[in-house]
Amino acid sequence: MGFIENIFVILLLISVSCFFSMSEIALAAARKIRLRQLADEGNERAAKVLELQAHPGNFFTVVQIGLNAVAIMGGIVGESAFTPHIMALLQGVVPDHWLSKVSFLLSFLLVTSLFILLADLMPKRIAMAMPERVAMRLVGAITLCITVLRPLVWLFNALANGLFRMLRIPTERNDAITEDDIYAVMDAGAEAGVLDKGEQQMMENVFEMQSVPVTSAMTARESLVFFRQNDTEDDIKRKITQDPHNQFLVCDGLLDSIKGYVNSTDVLIRLISGQPLNLKDNSLVRSCPIIPDTLSLSEALDYFRNNRVDFAVVMNEYALVIGVVTFKDLQSAVMGSWVLAEGEEQIVARDASSWLVDGVTPITDVMRAFGIDSFPQSQNYETIAGFIMFMLRKIPRRTDFVVYAGYKFEVVDIDSYKVDQLLVTRVEQPPLS
Repeated sequence: MGFIENIFVILLLISVSCFFSMSEIALAAARKIRLRQLADEGNERAAKVLELQAHPGNFFTVVQIGLNAVAIMGGIVGESAFTPHIMALLQGVVPDHWLSKVSFLLSFLLVTSLFILLADLMPKRIAMAMPERVAMRLVGAITLCITVLRPLVWLFNALANGLFRMLRIPTERNDAITEDDIYAVMDAGAEAGVLDKGEQQMMENVFEMQSVPVTSAMTARESLVFFRQNDTEDDIKRKITQDPHNQFLVCDGLLDSIKGYVNSTDVLIRLISGQPLNLKDNSLVRSCPIIPDTLSLSEALDYFRNNRVDFAVVMNEYALVIGVVTFKDLQSAVMGSWVLAEGEEQIVARDASSWLVDGVTPITDVMRAFGIDSFPQSQNYETIAGFIMFMLRKIPRRTDFVVYAGYKFEVVDIDSYKVDQLLVTRVEQPPLS
């Protein structure tokens, strides 16, 4: 063959190698979620790509056969195409005893460079940039190659599978999506600007609902306002005025002796119409929904939805009331600062390295806010105040503190033995010796 014919053959081999290189990267990098979406919309090519990804053995065998065959043929053709012309150019410049070797080396470098640039780097970068589109464009030709080379594919696959079994190496990848994968996707979306920080936090909260106890979102026992059955109208009016709520528990003296609850709207209607308020009247006092403190946020939300209620009393195993949780509380636990009014934030930054934290802030919110992976034995407490008590092994006093994970957690306000507020300060880690 002449020089022109050799150049044409080399370009043809580069094109074939380019096809196999693009196919290999595109099929490996194509996202199954995106392909499934396209297949569900009726895209037949996406369905074929998914089928190849499910059984990639035949495809990768064809690719390797094609790439190796092209590489060998390219070396043979390239040497015969360029070496004579390079020898002619170097005649008289390079000593005769070195001429053939130098010409062969330069010819080899030229052909190799062409294949690396045009048949490897460029097509693979294109395939990485848009893997689904490239895979769907080439899937027909790939399927044809698999059909034509089926005997060779079967032979090499059988040999490879035998070696894999002998070495006990798995041949199928695990495509199950884990919780860590979803978190990684959300982090990538936040870094790319697709999600803002509030959306990312809300989505993470949704995934944590199954593991976070309902007690982390409730209003604690000591903050509850309730009616006693023997309260007078003046007592009821005073409590509603001082602490306006939609519902009020009705108890027989003690909080743990719950008789039901009243709706503040019903109380208001009776007051306006001049009817007497009798908290022993069954037409006014309704049956109270009660849930155990062992439920998670997700289970509590299911309870609210199934029973069509918007609040519930939380009781422990000793039938003691430990708090009340509302639908708004659960909503706040999921959506975070999106549903909090100004001034309700539980973690408030004072400056770049210190924060004021409410004692009842759930430990999961503290972990997220300060980038702390875990707290020691966190199953023993639910709030940052509980963490302080657990670490100190006593009822905290003002100025007591705990240093953990590069932060100093200092008690700054106590309300009747209750840790009301903490000052969290970033501290310098001691240098490693």
